[in-house]
Amino acid sequence: MSSRIRQLDESYERTDLPEVSVGDSVDVQVKIKEGDRERVQTFSGTVIRVRGGGLGRTFTVRRIVQGEGVERTFPTSSPVISGIQITRKGRVRRSRLYYLRDRVGKATRLREVLGARGVIAGKTKSRPAPEPAAEQAPESAPETADVEA
Repeated sequence: MSSRIRQLDESYERTDLPEVSVGDSVDVQVKIKEGDRERVQTFSGTVIRVRGGGLGRTFTVRRIVQGEGVERTFPTSSPVISGIQITRKGRVRRSRLYYLRDRVGKATRLREVLGARGVIAGKTKSRPAPEPAAEQAPESAPETADVEA
């Protein structure tokens, strides 16, 4: 791609949205035009695919509504998207989560990444250092009072 086209693409790219990745649970605020009115609707779900780059980058969000799976693909640089909020950062080992289509309920849960250091829910990446043992005083016999009779 020539540098002029790349510069033109960069001028249209959106920088106000967070970077979503596969496995994240997101709330996408979508502008919907009804007649002469415009409203914002939230589509919540799990990102199962991210593809493309630059202006052609898209991501697919899947959720289950009344027992039926619903997927929606959003162009990242679309003006229809008014905002994206990442509710959970998921940790997955695949770039496409199509296997979630066959799963229902709790089977669709993914591991979650907590905090900025990448701590996985319930696990840490490195083992914590053992705590130093506290210095203990030698046990002595209990003191007894001498009683004179």
